[in-house]
Amino acid sequence: MALTFTLDPAVDPTLRDGVLDLWADVSNAGGSVGFVPPVTREAIRPELVKHFAAMAEGRTRLLVGRDADGQVAATAFLTFNTHRLMTHWVWLYTVMVHPRHQGKGYGRDLLAAAEQEARRFDGIRAIRLTCRGGQGLERFYGSCGYKEVGRIPDAIRVAPDDHRDDVIMLLPLD
Repeated sequence: MALTFTLDPAVDPTLRDGVLDLWADVSNAGGSVGFVPPVTREAIRPELVKHFAAMAEGRTRLLVGRDADGQVAATAFLTFNTHRLMTHWVWLYTVMVHPRHQGKGYGRDLLAAAEQEARRFDGIRAIRLTCRGGQGLERFYGSCGYKEVGRIPDAIRVAPDDHRDDVIMLLPLD
């Protein structure tokens, strides 16, 4: 069964807890969403608060995918560029699908929903994201239409002796 996507859902304790649970579960399953396992909800909470603050300021929009049980199963944050020369593209941050839903095509569905929403924003001509190299994410995003446009070698340190490339991907909307 497909996920149901909502842009800008009401932020309440149920949503907050659902996103925290999702973020912790994705991180602890090895997902590349800003943390290295093991991580707790409390360690993630300050980052989520930053996203919520950006939402309150109108700089960020939240896209949530819910499963058939109404549980938060996927998220992506679309963040508008504040630099006056770059307002024609948005960032896509914290792209997550719950590990129990991996392999069902929900990642593609999430990216398609994000693209659909970005096309509705006035003046937006592209979506930009970064991903951690070494995990095949570039291939996944590439299969969804994103192009690798840059790579910073060893920019991400996941452990003292484990550095990964920061890969920059772009999806033109023209």
